[in-house]
Amino acid sequence: MCPPAHFKVTYSINPWMDPAKPVDVPLAVAQWEDLRDRYRALGHTVEELTPRRELPDMVYAANGATVVDGRVLGARFAHREREAEAAAHLEWFRAHGFTEVHEPVHINEGEGDFAVTSSYVLAGRGFRASPLSHGEAQEFFGRPVIGLDLIDPRYYHLDTALAVLDDAADEVMYYPAAFSPGSRAVLRRLFPDALIAEEPDAEALGLNAVSDGRHVLLPQAAVGLYEPLRARGFEPIGMDLSELLKGGGSVKCCTQELRA
Repeated sequence: MCPPAHFKVTYSINPWMDPAKPVDVPLAVAQWEDLRDRYRALGHTVEELTPRRELPDMVYAANGATVVDGRVLGARFAHREREAEAAAHLEWFRAHGFTEVHEPVHINEGEGDFAVTSSYVLAGRGFRASPLSHGEAQEFFGRPVIGLDLIDPRYYHLDTALAVLDDAADEVMYYPAAFSPGSRAVLRRLFPDALIAEEPDAEALGLNAVSDGRHVLLPQAAVGLYEPLRARGFEPIGMDLSELLKGGGSVKCCTQELRA
């Protein structure tokens, strides 16, 4: 995770960003710290990346890399405003003992568009990641990569439209209207028992969630997901990240998972 010490919205690279809406940085920091502290209270280890003043979007740490089996696939950002974040993340990994690190040739924005289950790497495309990044990820990780086409610009990254609830059981939740008809058919085939989100919860970025297999941390406004999650044996934990939503991200965007 990366503290939002320098977070601001001075440009717009997704439909959620509006430079005319001011950011309350102290509130953003407090909301972020609440998320970080909640992870620690649940028994998780949180590593912190040092924020850089010239990179206001570094708080969205999920975009910096994808880690599977201790192997690090770096990011290559689609927009010049975020390009330098990629090197900052790889610098951290190399300094912390990760030896299998791949600097990508093709555009991918880390866990923004890569979601990992025990069987697959699900890979979004359509707005940010290059389709060529899917083959690059498959070759590096040695896992089947399933391409999914995103068609609604509000859900410009896969992690705004789909969340992994239990990676061991290949259990996910997603919002069908964010995907092309063919991709919806693929998701139905791969995950016939998936939790299907309704539009109000998707619009609240309720699918920008993190699950440890029991606890599901998600935006508190996505109230329609709470009971369906409980019915499946999960414990939903609503988080208020309203200031960070101004940049187009919530719980998952702020969280990069380090899979050993």
